[in-house]
Amino acid sequence: MKKADLYIRVSTDEQADKGYSRRYQEEMLRKYCDVNRISIRQVIFEDHSAKTFHRPKWKAYLSDLRKNKGKSDLVLFLKWDRFSRNAGDAYQMISTLRKLGVEPQAIDQPLDLSVPENKMMLAFYLAAPEVENDRRALNVIHGMRRARKEGRYMGLAPIGYINKTDETGRKYIAPDEPLATIIQWSFSEIARGVYNTEQVYKMAKRKGFTGVKSLFWFAVRNPVYCGKIFIPKYKEEESRFVKGLHDPLISEDLFYRVQDVLDGRKKRQFQLKVVANENLPLRGFLVCPKCGRVLTGSASKGNTKHYAYYHCYLGCNFRFRADNANSQFCSILKKYVPRQEMIELYKVVLQQTWKGQTTHLSNDKKQIEKQIEELKAKISYIRELLSSRQIEPEDYREMKSEYADKLDRLEARLKGAANNNETNFEQLLNAGLNNLLKLDYVYQKADMPRKQEIISSIFPEKLHFENETVRTFKVNEVVNAIYLIDNNLQVNKKGQNEKKSVLSSQVGMTGFEPATSSSRTTRATGLRYIPFRNRVGKNNKS
Repeated sequence: MKKADLYIRVSTDEQADKGYSRRYQEEMLRKYCDVNRISIRQVIFEDHSAKTFHRPKWKAYLSDLRKNKGKSDLVLFLKWDRFSRNAGDAYQMISTLRKLGVEPQAIDQPLDLSVPENKMMLAFYLAAPEVENDRRALNVIHGMRRARKEGRYMGLAPIGYINKTDETGRKYIAPDEPLATIIQWSFSEIARGVYNTEQVYKMAKRKGFTGVKSLFWFAVRNPVYCGKIFIPKYKEEESRFVKGLHDPLISEDLFYRVQDVLDGRKKRQFQLKVVANENLPLRGFLVCPKCGRVLTGSASKGNTKHYAYYHCYLGCNFRFRADNANSQFCSILKKYVPRQEMIELYKVVLQQTWKGQTTHLSNDKKQIEKQIEELKAKISYIRELLSSRQIEPEDYREMKSEYADKLDRLEARLKGAANNNETNFEQLLNAGLNNLLKLDYVYQKADMPRKQEIISSIFPEKLHFENETVRTFKVNEVVNAIYLIDNNLQVNKKGQNEKKSVLSSQVGMTGFEPATSSSRTTRATGLRYIPFRNRVGKNNKS
C-alpha cells in the first residue's frame, strides 16, 4: 500500500468562498486516499502564499523527507495552484521531490508525468495560476497608483497619523495626538538650527515620541507631513508629488527648511548644550572668579543624598553649591518682571518694532514671485525645444525634474511668506507678555532646554560669581530697557511720578555695572544706572 502526505494550503480568507477552505481540502484528500487505498502518513497545513517555496511548513516538510527517505511515496494536494503559482520554481521542486522518492500529484488535475505529452498540461496548470497572480498584482499596482494620484495615502499610517475609515468605507489617515504635536514640534526645532537632529530626537523621546531613531529620521524626511503624496516612477510616467487629501501637520515651507538643515544647505546657529542633570541649569553659563574659565557642574554624594555643585576644572579648586546659585538666579529674574500697568506701553513699542521688522516680507514675496515666473518660463522654453526636436527627451526630463524641484521649493516659500504676513501677532504678543509677567515662575516650571533659552536670551554674556553671589554684567538691551522704564516710572514716596521721562531722547540705556558708594543705586538690585546722553542718535525718538 502506498503512503502519502497531504498538503493543504490556504493563503487568504477569501479562498474559502472558492472551495479552498482547509476543511474542504482535507475532506476531499482523505476521500481520495480511501477510494484508492492509500495510507496517510501526515497532514501538512500551510497558510502562506504560493509565489515561492519559502514557506515555513513546506521547508519543515522537505527537511523531514530528507531525514526519512522512503517513508512516503506521494505528496497529494487538491490542485496545482495549491502546490505553486510560479512555474519555474514548481519544475525545480518537482525534480527535488523525485530525487527524494516522492511523486507530487493534484487529485483534481491528475497527470501521469511519465507520459511526455502530459508535461504540456502540467505547464498549463502551473502557468495559469502564475498569470492570475501577475494580473492581480498588476491590478493592485494600478489601483494604488490611481489612489495616490487622487491624494490618498496608501498603507500603514506614518507615526503621528492613524488609519481610519469613513462612512463610505474609504480609508484615510488623520492626526494622532499627542504624537502629531510632537512631530510638529520636532520639525520646528530642527528648522531653528539651535539643536542638531540627535538632540531633537532625544528631547522628542522625553516628550513622548515612541519610535526608534531610524523612524524619527524617516519621519523628518517624509513629505506626507506637509500634505504631499509621492508617486514613484512607473514605465513612461515620471515620479512626482501630488497634494494629499489628509490634513498636513506642517507647512511646505517648514518642511523644505528642515530638508535644507538636514542637507547642510542652511547655516547652523550656535547650538546650546543639552544638560542632563536637572539640578544644573546654569552649567556652561557661569564664569569662575579665580581663573575666568567657564564652570561645569556635577553631583557629589553626601551622607544621606547627592548634592549638586558648580565647579571649575583641574588645577582650580573653586566650587559652589548649585541650589544656592540657582536660588540667587531666580531672585535676579524676579527683578526683570515688569509691572502690570506697563503692559500697554510694551505693546505699543513691540507693535512698532514688529511692523518695522516685517516690511521686508513684501519685498521678499515679490522676489520669490519673480523667480517663480523665471522658472516657469524656462520650463516653457525647454518644452518648445523638445517639440522642435532640438533636445532629446531624456535631456528634457532631466531639466524639467530639476526645475520642478526648485519650483516646488519657491512656491512653498511663497506660501510660507504669505502665512507669515497673516500671523496673529496680537495673540503671540499677549502670550509673550503674559509669560513676561511671571518670568520667574515660567523659568522654574520649564524643562532644561527651555531654561537655557531663557538664560541665553536675557544674558548675552556669561554670569559671574562675586562674593559668593551670582552677578550679571551685561543684559539684553530689550530686557535692560524694560527694567529701566519700569523702575523709573515707579511712584516715589510722596505719591508723585518722577518728572524726568525715560522716553526722552536725552537718556539711553547701556546696561548694569556693580554699584559703588558714589553711584545712584537701585535698592532692588544693587546695580548702577549709567546714562549716555551723547550716544543717542539724532533720529532716536521717544
